Amino acid sequence: MDHTFLQSTLRELQVIQRSPRFWATFVTIVLIFALTGPYGTLDRLMPGARLGYWLALHAMAWSIAIVFSIVAEILLRGQIASMFARMMIGSVAAALPIGFGIALIDFAFFGTWPTVAGSLHQSIGSIPLCALFCILSYMTMHRQIAIAAGGADLAEAKTISASASEIRPGISQPPILSRLKPENRGALIRLTVRDHYTEVVTTRGRELILLRFSDALMEIGNTEGIRLHRSHWVAADHVAGLKRDNGKLFVVARDGMEMPVSRSYAEAVRRRFG
Repeated sequence: MDHTFLQSTLRELQVIQRSPRFWATFVTIVLIFALTGPYGTLDRLMPGARLGYWLALHAMAWSIAIVFSIVAEILLRGQIASMFARMMIGSVAAALPIGFGIALIDFAFFGTWPTVAGSLHQSIGSIPLCALFCILSYMTMHRQIAIAAGGADLAEAKTISASASEIRPGISQPPILSRLKPENRGALIRLTVRDHYTEVVTTRGRELILLRFSDALMEIGNTEGIRLHRSHWVAADHVAGLKRDNGKLFVVARDGMEMPVSRSYAEAVRRRFG
């Protein structure tokens, strides 16, 4: 597992860890379960034990779901454009280990010996809760996650040589730069779809703007570049080369970022950079 992947994973996990809304949602749900006592816990457990049971169960389940959803969000970026869809795939996949975790917690609180069949049954029953977790997480933190999503290579982008990347005096700036904060207005490096946003990466930083990708491409001005995918555009000056992996074509940027090339754009990309 490469260093960039670990950096991206840790960065997005920190976004969740530092979110007050996330923790408020977590505490609220734990209290609701502890007070209502679903799945027979109201009759089987005293209030203190019931709170402990649901706290342990939700802490375990949410931790696993968070890790799975973030890993899927990162690994599937090249295949699935929607962040919500990527996170949902990871959250639903988390139901399998969560089911086994529930079986262990039931053993600790009720003495029920865990079995493979019982754990798998718990996993199936966990799928709706995992989907609900994904929906809540996306609704409360999707913008923060999107901002952190591409941050692993920001330092590299800022180190690209000024002669190749800075906007030269006398050349009009692309209109899209006027949408960015002044400190982020540098030469365009790439544009990427992030759900309802377009991520603009320049030599001075990166920023999410609420703009359709097709509209963003109309605001790149005279910047020479090429579209690689329905979700990716890159400036020609920042392309280091091409790479093939399992039959798929990728463009490698100077900062090490790898962007997938869809079939409809592959021939033009090969002619340009092959």
